[in-house]
Amino acid sequence: MKTETNEGRAGLLYGIGAYGMWGLVPLFWPLLKPAGAIEILAHRMVWSLAFVGIALLALRRWAWIPELVRSPRKLGLITLAAAVITVNWGLYIWSVNTGHVVEASLGYFINPLVTIALGVLVLKERLRPAQWAAVGVGLSAVLVLAIGYGRPPWISLTLAFSFALYGLVKKKVNIGGLESLAAETAVQFLPALGYLVWIGTRGTLAFGHHGAGHTALLAATGIVTAAPLVCFGAAAIRVPLSTLGLLQYLAPTFQFLLGILYFHEEMPAERWAGFSLVWLALTILTWDALRTARKSRAAVEAAAAAARTETAPAPSVTSAP
Repeated sequence: MKTETNEGRAGLLYGIGAYGMWGLVPLFWPLLKPAGAIEILAHRMVWSLAFVGIALLALRRWAWIPELVRSPRKLGLITLAAAVITVNWGLYIWSVNTGHVVEASLGYFINPLVTIALGVLVLKERLRPAQWAAVGVGLSAVLVLAIGYGRPPWISLTLAFSFALYGLVKKKVNIGGLESLAAETAVQFLPALGYLVWIGTRGTLAFGHHGAGHTALLAATGIVTAAPLVCFGAAAIRVPLSTLGLLQYLAPTFQFLLGILYFHEEMPAERWAGFSLVWLALTILTWDALRTARKSRAAVEAAAAAARTETAPAPSVTSAP
């Protein structure tokens, strides 16, 4: 029991660490200026593969590679995942470095709603009434925000849909987090390296031209990418999915607060109204998920108790002397 408690506590800390790092990463991307968003993205791909390769070498986890190479379907899905996450990473870096941190945080707030929508449209899943209500409130929030911004919140929607699609593809690939990142960055590596070489020949490469500290920070994009994922993987095997589902809101919450308090982005009344509707939708979604998990757990415990009762030996009856 004590070991189980320690594992749960460690998993919680790993989860907080993962989502905390993802939430605080807006503080990192501006440090990489004057490198542009695409150069930062290319460095993230190149150095992530280097970092993950070293980690896999240390852990001696190579057995998955032959199996992946022999599966054209999985290779295709990995390529699709790499393409989708490229869009997500690139847009997020650009958003932070051009003063759209709050709008970017909105993308990760509405991501669970988009994931549910994809489940209905692609996987033909059936929603519970509370989930339908949450999706409806979420659509209302997007409409309110579109009116407030004077345009659809395209940054938020692109980030939400790309990450939800990435999650869907990863579900179908079904390989570990570290291995998946290695495969995806292997797909990204040559185009990214080619881009860096190309801008180097044009004299616009920032890497190596702004001091050792700046060069080290660009190389550290690999650690910034992989470290939260490693923590997330450690959390996923130690805590229930319901706990991870709650922890995922830490990242956009930190990003939202940074956007307002650190980057001093504007939040007029209509944006507060839109965000409030998103938070209402997420509250409904979380309440429904916790209620469903509690009912499922109670049903399992009742079934187990009934099974124990059925298999218990009947008491022996002895005659009186």
